[in-house]
Amino acid sequence: MRETDSRGFFWTWGQWVYRRRHAVWIGWTVFFLAMSLLALQVPSMLKDNGFTPAGSESDQGLSLLRSEVGISSTTMDIVYESRDGSSLMTEDILRQIEQRFSGLKQEPYVSDVRVREEGRKEDARQDVVAVHVILDLDTNEALEQYPEIRSRIPDLPQADTYVSGATPVYYDMQVASKRDIVKSELIGLPIALVVLLAVFGTLLAGLLPLIVGVVSVTATLGLIYFISFATDSLSNFLPNVVTMLGLAVGIDYALFMVSRFREELRRQSSVEAAVAMTAQKAGRSIFFSGVAVLIGLVAMAFIDLALFRSLSLGGVLVVTLSVIVGNSLLLALLGVFGERINRFPVIPARFRSRDEGGGSVFWRRIAHSVMKRPITVVLLLFVLLSGLALPMAGMNIGIPDAEMLPPKYESRAGSDLLNEAYDKRELNPILVALRTERPYMEAGTIRQAEAWQAELSRMEGVRRVDSYASLMSGLAGPEAKAEALKNPSLRAHLEASHLAKERLIVMQVIPDGDTEGQEVRDLVHRLRNWELQSGMTAKYVTGGPAVQLDIIERITGALPYVVVFILIVTYLVLFIAFRSVLLPLKAVLMNILSLGSSLGIVVLVFQHGYLADLFQVTSTGMVVAMLPVIIFCVVFGISMDYEVFLLSRIAEEYERTGHNEHSTADGLMKTGGIITSAAFILIVVVGAFIFTDNEMMKAIGLGLAASVLLDATLIRIFLVPSLMKLMGRANWWAPKRFRRREKNAA
Repeated sequence: MRETDSRGFFWTWGQWVYRRRHAVWIGWTVFFLAMSLLALQVPSMLKDNGFTPAGSESDQGLSLLRSEVGISSTTMDIVYESRDGSSLMTEDILRQIEQRFSGLKQEPYVSDVRVREEGRKEDARQDVVAVHVILDLDTNEALEQYPEIRSRIPDLPQADTYVSGATPVYYDMQVASKRDIVKSELIGLPIALVVLLAVFGTLLAGLLPLIVGVVSVTATLGLIYFISFATDSLSNFLPNVVTMLGLAVGIDYALFMVSRFREELRRQSSVEAAVAMTAQKAGRSIFFSGVAVLIGLVAMAFIDLALFRSLSLGGVLVVTLSVIVGNSLLLALLGVFGERINRFPVIPARFRSRDEGGGSVFWRRIAHSVMKRPITVVLLLFVLLSGLALPMAGMNIGIPDAEMLPPKYESRAGSDLLNEAYDKRELNPILVALRTERPYMEAGTIRQAEAWQAELSRMEGVRRVDSYASLMSGLAGPEAKAEALKNPSLRAHLEASHLAKERLIVMQVIPDGDTEGQEVRDLVHRLRNWELQSGMTAKYVTGGPAVQLDIIERITGALPYVVVFILIVTYLVLFIAFRSVLLPLKAVLMNILSLGSSLGIVVLVFQHGYLADLFQVTSTGMVVAMLPVIIFCVVFGISMDYEVFLLSRIAEEYERTGHNEHSTADGLMKTGGIITSAAFILIVVVGAFIFTDNEMMKAIGLGLAASVLLDATLIRIFLVPSLMKLMGRANWWAPKRFRRREKNAA
């Protein structure tokens, strides 16, 4: 993208904004104030985590089980831990617990309450016991009523109480989301302001980028407020990602705009001309940069999960608004302030650079030094970056639940205790829902159910299979069981187990392996490949392991399309911008290197536990399945920013001089300081999320910060000049018709 002095569309746009500058900034101020009132309510309105694989076999099966046998995804586990270490599994205490829950049982929103006496580990702690509560509410209703439900949960005088399970975890994630936004801003924004003041040296110039970032985020969240009324599938991770992206991109874009405006003030004869030329040069650059970021964000929507569609929507909105705010509100404010942008110094003039527009010779010297030995630099960096990416080869992906929260949250602490006392395989079985031709209480259906149970028990990877027939193992033969089921009270007791009702029976398959490992996923496949038997009309394999498999398969199935789309469209956009065949290819390949390295770092921290204490993360031996896709889509666009801005200046110098080596050195000289400052601000803003409470946001923050750090240092300072030197004039080659079009356009 060659920044020329020709008066194109962006120059005309800048002039138009300048002549209406007061109307523009007043309009944006009114809009911002209105949106800020709505933006504050958004985190409380988004209740879905976005992980549900809607329409999958597991989702259909859970819907069927919920409607017919009362198995619900809105559940709670109340975990009691003895304060003095004494046993809570005595008959007296278990009877006391049941009595204390008699009031909660009567609530209309409670479907079932039972003490978990089964499924305990052989060497389980006797000072821990759990009560399982099934709610007759959908997810949104359960979250809205959760504070009231929590207040109704009885305490034991001799024990501490923790509430875990799906509903408490989702509720705590909402709480964490609100806290994380505030915490990240309190960490990131003050440091960003200090850097901006150090870069520009004056108060107004330093504040403007922060204004752009805050306005972009607030406007986006305000729009999401209205969108949330049209759909209930927006993920509760959305506000955090919007805040992270909006502040990072908005501040960075404004930094380039303000820097260019101060440069143009020295060159142009009037403030109006300076604003117009800033729009023509920096405004056009951030437009193409925004398009590059949008490519990855749009690609996320290819994955059929509400989480990715939500993040795609929020990302597209906040990046688009960052570009619009930069090219409208910021231009208007620059026009209003004019020469006063350099007033209110916070750093004495003698300590500020006297040649802000020309850049520092420090960067020119680095470029020339690197270009003296390009092959050595390229080989060393390729080995280093490839080494950082190596941990990706052993990456294990999974779907953690409460582990996304730190132990200080009640739902996470309760989950940890639950897993200490109970076998996770018993807590999270595979559920096989079978629609039968005849009612479950008939002798023929019982006989078939026993045969199916025996067949499933013989499958590889199966530890045990439970069914309603096995609950009546004390009765001899199907006929005796059918006769016993004529008793209404026995039938009601059996149906309370949620294993049978009318023409639907449920097989609980307890796996042999880890519920989050590949062995169990293979077992789910075997169960789904199990053919319908005589007496069955339909079969659904669901439950926690099946849901996890469907999520992972939706991600991995769409991933090739996501990657191909991003690579091809990014190449085409950069080809249009630079009119070069090799420059876009080089940019894409270097982005892949920095991306692979950052993902390798994420694997080392979150899967293997390196520096886990420093970042206050829980190493679970796996990486959240969503992370590689989110990091790839977001990082690929954001790290392309600096490549676009650097190559823009190099292309501008090459068009002027026709000398590849000098153009590369001058481009790095003119952008080195400002890009380094922008990268540092972005690292601070996204890196602040490393110290928040949500594990997924920590990983996204770490991946983004690592990628930008590598991109702004090793790649931009060393790899770009080396490759520019090696490729020489071939950098600028393009088919003749495109060169002619470029020439005519200029």
